[in-house]
Amino acid sequence: MVAKAPTDEQPGLRRSIGTTQLALYALGSMVGSGIYGLIGKAAGEAGSAVWLSFLIAMFAALLTALSYASLGSRYPRAGGAAYVTDRAFRIPVLSFTIGLALVASGLTSIATQSKIFAAILADLTGLDLVSPTGIAIGFLLILSGIVFRGIRESMWVNVLCTLLEVSGILLVIAAGFSYWGTVDYFETPAGKSETGVALVVLQASVLTFFAFIGFEDAINVAEECKDPQRTIPRGLIIATASAALLYVGVSITAVSVLPWNELAAAPSPLTAVLQRAAPSIPTELMSFIALFSVANTALVNYVTASRLIYGMSGQGLLPGFVGRVHVTRRTPHVAVAVILALLLLLVVAGDIADLAAATVLLLLVVFIAVNASLVVLKQRAGEPTGQFEIPIALPIAGIVVCAGLIITRVASTDWRAPALAGALIALILCLYAGLRMMPAKIR
Repeated sequence: MVAKAPTDEQPGLRRSIGTTQLALYALGSMVGSGIYGLIGKAAGEAGSAVWLSFLIAMFAALLTALSYASLGSRYPRAGGAAYVTDRAFRIPVLSFTIGLALVASGLTSIATQSKIFAAILADLTGLDLVSPTGIAIGFLLILSGIVFRGIRESMWVNVLCTLLEVSGILLVIAAGFSYWGTVDYFETPAGKSETGVALVVLQASVLTFFAFIGFEDAINVAEECKDPQRTIPRGLIIATASAALLYVGVSITAVSVLPWNELAAAPSPLTAVLQRAAPSIPTELMSFIALFSVANTALVNYVTASRLIYGMSGQGLLPGFVGRVHVTRRTPHVAVAVILALLLLLVVAGDIADLAAATVLLLLVVFIAVNASLVVLKQRAGEPTGQFEIPIALPIAGIVVCAGLIITRVASTDWRAPALAGALIALILCLYAGLRMMPAKIR
């Protein structure tokens, strides 16, 4: 299917994103609130060698990030993964499933972040008179207003939030830098040391891999990038490398300041590190920074989800009206409104933790599809080449890594996330069947 071109009646999206903004956009999505808790869990798995797990995870994530960069250089279209899978395999139901899986992932992430935002804000300000659900709803309304307002406004908010959340990590590194070199950075938990450092670190890298999820959001704003063939590869590579440097730096700092077992037990690991390394700095500062980190993750996911819906509408995978662009604001306003309605339902519904875990699992399926798409498109005659090409061995390796992560996750004792992931796919397939039965004029 061919994406619809902008017309006088139907304007296109506004191109205003440069390399620096795109790099910060992707970095803000990766360096979200997850690292503040994830580092403690990872330390419990790998001990003081947790920094090595982040390094291995970076190489694993980079395989798929490079595939996204190459595809973004070849096909700079909104819709991202849905567009490239449609182009590679020409199976609409597959493209629909991939696109909706990403939208579902974005929705559950935004809803989760809104609840975390409400909890942090209530704790900081003592807003006992307003329910957490009320704060979350207010947060979502403000967020949707920013996304509707325009991509420039969304990007400036993203830049501010990204700089603040990165400054929080840099603050921890600076505060604990004097502790570097004081511990054995290859020490692993006693019960796991017999299996060898390499195996323990490799197992922990399965967990730390998820700290890099977010780079895939960059390709969905391709139609709003200036010179996307160059901007997307550069932005993605800069963001992934920057995230890796921050993760390795903060993990070395964390295990230097606190023993890894204390770090694993701390409810807020980086706050605990800062308290030990620089007790004069108020603990509320990290909560304040976390507030912006949470908001940024939600903002990036909101922009991504709305552009996915816009792109899928242009491909004919979703009804045409959801892809309409506002004449003045040049944003997909109908998609923004639809997402807001779904988010309000999710927030009011209650606990969505299991749903969020399931959609993270679906992301790995999407990564496999994207890597496979690049393999197919590189071998097909007549396909355009981009300004950033990679050897075919890299997307094949990306498929192997993501498949290994899925097998590891499904083989765990927690069956709820895989079961919910399967249920989500079934629901998406039912929605696809329902849309195909609609009259052509409505579609």
